[in-house]
Amino acid sequence: MTWQKMLYSCCFLTVCLTCVLAKPPPEKDRVYHGQDLSDHPHDDKQDFQYDHEAFLGEEEASRFDELPPEESKRRLGKIVDRIDRDGDGFVTQPELMDWIKHTQNRHIHEDVNKKWKEYDKNNDGRISWEEYKNANYGDEIADVENKEMYEKMMERDERRFKTANQDGDMFATREEFTAFLHPEEFDFMKDLVVTETIEDIDKNGDGFVEVDEYLGDMYSPAFGGTEPEWLKNERQQFLDFRDLNKDGKMDRDEIQHWILPSGYDHAEVESKHLLFESDKDKDEKITKQEILDNWNMFVGSQATNYGEDLKKNHDEL
Repeated sequence: MTWQKMLYSCCFLTVCLTCVLAKPPPEKDRVYHGQDLSDHPHDDKQDFQYDHEAFLGEEEASRFDELPPEESKRRLGKIVDRIDRDGDGFVTQPELMDWIKHTQNRHIHEDVNKKWKEYDKNNDGRISWEEYKNANYGDEIADVENKEMYEKMMERDERRFKTANQDGDMFATREEFTAFLHPEEFDFMKDLVVTETIEDIDKNGDGFVEVDEYLGDMYSPAFGGTEPEWLKNERQQFLDFRDLNKDGKMDRDEIQHWILPSGYDHAEVESKHLLFESDKDKDEKITKQEILDNWNMFVGSQATNYGEDLKKNHDEL
């Protein structure tokens, strides 16, 4: 996106905000939530739909549901070969967890692939900072009215590009470019995510986020009206759970705890569940055959709804 397009977007946003001044804005959420793996309840006594979507992703699980059982098993076998990265004939819990995270992050890969084609102008399999900068800011930034704002945007992008570019050559590999576009997904980028959050919220420039700054990021008095109830709740959240050392402000560690919480890992839990249910000899790893023997937990097929199939077949007789 060129700076001209970005300027148009900013103007359009201003117009849109003017249209909704009478209505309080929704709560802004800066927290990176590790999303659940499926919208279906995880109840194996009812069905395996949660496991299917966790293992395959929602769209792929839907495609598998349309397959005959034998074709579903055949494709599952090919997937198992991909999961077994070291080729030792066993799938371990970490390998299974990595696969689940890969399928759940497919939207990230699609976003990177789309932008990769846009920015790798010379098709050399890398994206240089100059390629990215020229595509987004061009050579006309000196003539733009909000020059200072765009210079800050460019400096911020350059800093993030440098941080993602771990070997320092300012040419991003696909992995480095993914870290640039989605820094919250990479441990080595998390400190930068905290820095960018502070820059967005810390209005007095002291390096901390006070309660008024925290709330001001979510709600502006310019919108008028009565303070929404959720804002009152957020004020209490700040006092009770954000400001951990009770000094009236959030420091870097407290901000990271807020926006990048550690804790429940859905992919880890699901990988352990699938392994436990398929590991018949209890050696804490599963063979391809063990997975295929339990194929209907991993993937779906037309045979999943036995009742409907039997009824349909009976009616056709």
